[in-house]
Amino acid sequence: MNAEIDSELNQWLEMLRSPDLSDRLVAVKNLQYLGDEEATNALLLALSDDSIAVQKIAISALWEIGNPVAIPALIECLGSADIDIRQEALSALNELVSPTDLQQLLDALHRDNVNIQLNILTLLRKIHDAQSLPDILPFFASKVPELRAAAVTTLSYLNQVEKCPQALALISDADVNVRRATALTLGHLTDPEIIFILCQTLKSDTDWQVRRNAAKSLTIHADSAAISALETAVSDEHWQVRKFALQALQKVPDERVLPALIRALADEYSDVRKEAAIALGNLSNPAAMNALQQSLDDPDKEVSIFSERAIQKIQKLLQNSPNA
Repeated sequence: MNAEIDSELNQWLEMLRSPDLSDRLVAVKNLQYLGDEEATNALLLALSDDSIAVQKIAISALWEIGNPVAIPALIECLGSADIDIRQEALSALNELVSPTDLQQLLDALHRDNVNIQLNILTLLRKIHDAQSLPDILPFFASKVPELRAAAVTTLSYLNQVEKCPQALALISDADVNVRRATALTLGHLTDPEIIFILCQTLKSDTDWQVRRNAAKSLTIHADSAAISALETAVSDEHWQVRKFALQALQKVPDERVLPALIRALADEYSDVRKEAAIALGNLSNPAAMNALQQSLDDPDKEVSIFSERAIQKIQKLLQNSPNA
């Protein structure tokens, strides 16, 4: 560090110790503009300031500098009582942490601070390391529903974790947000019971977002064992459940659902009608031709486009048929 920079840093350090907030704000802003790694220690000092404004600027500056030495102090900020500080620190850490920081994150996960735990569970999604699993599993039984939901979501990000029996029970959790998160996570696991569990959830959960997420996961699995439940879901009271059930049926074309698909072409929501047209195109059954012809006049352009494509698929199939 040359003498000029050293003198400037000392000036801002002195102002950071001032009882006057305006002096401390000036100092931390200038340290931010300086943007030099040499300013890191001064900015770390500013993280302990009584002023939220000073802390937030310091976090932003450390984020810009990008020196990993700031990671432990930023982890402390994840436990702040101020939500803006927590969010800014989380954003900074999301850029700074790497797989080499895994143990540091896992150590912080065991701190007795819900805010730190929630944010560490989020950061672990960036690292994707299956070594995190033993540390995440205890949170499935946490008394804090937010932690249960965060933990089961993080599970879906871990590489090479295909089965997790401990997660399955969370689909019946009393907290709706936990069930929503679990329904999505089950799309990434391969436990033998999962298709049955997702089908039951799709048919019986009282929350439409849980049912929608179950349909999304069944789309990923693309298992013909889910056809009956998906057919029922095409008549669900909520349009988003109907939409994603149709997307799942696109992956497993089955003649049994033809009547349900044709009915969906007349749904009040254009998103549902479009998915029905795509599903009918994948099914390519000539019995759908009349309904698809009527959909060519649909007020929604996408519905008419996909209806035309479905008709073309059916016509091509008929042309190639030996009995044509």
